[in-house]
Amino acid sequence: MFSAWKSAKISGPIPPSSFAALAGATVLLNLSASNVTIGKAEDRKQLCDSQSRRAAAAYVFAAAGAGESTTDLAWDGQVIAYELGEKIAEGERFARAPKLVIADIDVQRIAQERRRLSSFRDSVRAHGEAIAGFTAIPFNVSPAKGALALKRAVDRFPFVPDDLTRRDSDCYEAYNIQVSGLAKRLEATNTKRIVIGVSGGIDSTHALIVAARAFDLLGLPRKNIIGVTMPGFATSAESKAKAWALMNAIGVDAREVSIEPLAQRMLEDLDHPAAKGEPVYDVAYENVQAGLRTDYLFRLANKEGGFVLGTGDLSELALGWCTYGVGDHMSHYNVNGGAPKTLIQYLIRWVAEQKLFDAAASQTLLDVLSAEISPELIPGANPQSTQAVVGPYELQDFNLYWLTRYGMAPSKILFLAHAAWGEKYDYATLKHWLGVFLKRFFTNQYKRSAVPNGPKLVSGGALSPRGDWRAASDASAAAWLDELARNTPEALD
Repeated sequence: MFSAWKSAKISGPIPPSSFAALAGATVLLNLSASNVTIGKAEDRKQLCDSQSRRAAAAYVFAAAGAGESTTDLAWDGQVIAYELGEKIAEGERFARAPKLVIADIDVQRIAQERRRLSSFRDSVRAHGEAIAGFTAIPFNVSPAKGALALKRAVDRFPFVPDDLTRRDSDCYEAYNIQVSGLAKRLEATNTKRIVIGVSGGIDSTHALIVAARAFDLLGLPRKNIIGVTMPGFATSAESKAKAWALMNAIGVDAREVSIEPLAQRMLEDLDHPAAKGEPVYDVAYENVQAGLRTDYLFRLANKEGGFVLGTGDLSELALGWCTYGVGDHMSHYNVNGGAPKTLIQYLIRWVAEQKLFDAAASQTLLDVLSAEISPELIPGANPQSTQAVVGPYELQDFNLYWLTRYGMAPSKILFLAHAAWGEKYDYATLKHWLGVFLKRFFTNQYKRSAVPNGPKLVSGGALSPRGDWRAASDASAAAWLDELARNTPEALD
């Protein structure tokens, strides 16, 4: 059972539905004897959109339609439904026959959002007397018999808007948030130079184009950005070529330093089988290379009087796919720490399409996007695939969003994932990668307890211990995995 309140007109500084929401209503119904005039339909949408956000609720608006008197007015019968600022259903306007609009409303999501919003709880306390007069209209919802398909669409890429106009706007904001954050840190530390490792992959590529824009903003020469590509045992010629092409196109101080001699010496000192030519490519083998790269960058920053710009992204932090301490986990400032992998891919494409750099740089950016995501640490892997180990980033970013943004139970995340991704991945595959996500997410919390500063980009999506995600370093995934096992089948019939 859940409750709804009938609401009066939504105009006015404080519409009655605001108090209804504070009194506990999750679904606000506005049955309005509203006539239509030019532009009024869009005004209603904006009001419903904003009120569903302000009240942290679902807002359903139904205007009067055919059958009303047209002595001096006309009616369009507009029916629209919004949930937390998202339009989930809309009916046909000016219909002559009765129309039924059906929408799925996620009341659990609304309740979770209200728990997260301290301002909502403050308002409940502040307006206790005003909301005391609202009376709930309880109604029971009988559970459906059998599986029902969702009437609403579930975004496959929740960190990236589907609407092209909004996507462009969000990319502009995300990119400039990163640029502004880095510019402020450069000013605050009076730093004129930075050092960045450039691999030819998407993360270092994006960090580099953010840095270049920040230096332009501050009037600093791009040659003060020291880009270093550091080939190791498995670095491909293609990746190294892309790194060089990008650094040259951006116009930074481009350098190359092979880590193979130092890595070989360290493997020998460790008495590692790979030092003798044996094909033993374990974690120690991989992290010798990752650690040496970061160690070199820090010492180079000391020598050049600058700081190290990090490149690791939000998705990697969520999955623990980073070498702790002296590895890609650490830097002096990380512009990508709040950016999920799926968003970074769109940001790079957006920068190329907006022609923020010259044609050669834009083409190189598009070339980088076409490559397999790989750490390139194991020889002969052709190439070594990150997603084969941690799962497709498009799925893991989906799981990350619903876990951290709304705290959804794994069984519900799987339900939503199947609705969004069921045409591409079967149910068993979705469940498998969700299990991998849960294990990796909680096991690697200790890495997120010590991360560099970096700008938050998406609401509710940052994992900084100083911000949105303050959790115990020894957290366990057991309860989450148990819920997934208990409340979901192994496969769908």
